[in-house]
Amino acid sequence: MPFKRTLKEMLDRIPGSLGAIIVDWEGEAVDQVGRIDEYELKVIGAHKGLILDSMRRAVRRAEGNELEEILITTSWRQTLILPLDSEYFFVVTFENRRAMGRALFEARRCRQKLREEIA
Repeated sequence: MPFKRTLKEMLDRIPGSLGAIIVDWEGEAVDQVGRIDEYELKVIGAHKGLILDSMRRAVRRAEGNELEEILITTSWRQTLILPLDSEYFFVVTFENRRAMGRALFEARRCRQKLREEIA
């Protein structure tokens, strides 16, 4: 499943993008594209998977719904976490706060393409 091109196209459309990674539910990287260190991107993916898993369980308990996306904002970086299906999710990280709307739009668009590629 070569996803690099789809991830790269998304990153090219997000100002200040740092990287994107597809991860399975065990924390293993499936594919990635980044402007930051490869190892750092893998660590980000694995750690965000733990957050996603916890949030997913909480949402199911509280609302009975499925989690669609998570946005994490720190003083110097924003990170989007989007589930693809029950086995995979992807993470996009960027540093331009003004690009948050654009990043969310492009990540949702990318998620649809990735879901089609996985199916």
